[in-house]
Amino acid sequence: MTEVLFYHLERASAQDVLPVLLLKTLERGWRAVVQVGREDMLPDLSKALWSWRDDEFLPHGSAEDGHPEHQPIWLTSGDDAPNGATVRFLVEGADCTNTSGLERLIVMFEARDEDALARARQKWKDVCATPGLTATYWQQDERGRWIKKAEGGNAKPQEDGSSHE
Repeated sequence: MTEVLFYHLERASAQDVLPVLLLKTLERGWRAVVQVGREDMLPDLSKALWSWRDDEFLPHGSAEDGHPEHQPIWLTSGDDAPNGATVRFLVEGADCTNTSGLERLIVMFEARDEDALARARQKWKDVCATPGLTATYWQQDERGRWIKKAEGGNAKPQEDGSSHE
């Protein structure tokens, strides 16, 4: 069963939220793929992850760097996952139709982008109609905490509780 988490970015950008979620992914011992909508976005994403914080390290690489087996976070514009990731982040218009082998698929979309909102709404409908997928919708409250606002799909998500950091 793949859990699809929709993160509606109203108070922060993907560049602000993504590193925090990636850090939590690594803390759980999971490997991740970050998929962007276009190849030319990869250098800026890599640079942002390297310079995110002075006191945290987010080890990552891409096809340009090679050695995917040594990369806990793989950056790509395609549907590859050569690092064995079970978590995939979709940012900046990326789309993934094959969830085979994924425990989690995280769809991040910004409130200011009408096209991104429309794609997320359609993706939500698709996920809820697909056997083997569950969906949860998260929004930030005024303090920046992520609050679960909705869930759907063919089974309940594995995690209980109404919020997470």
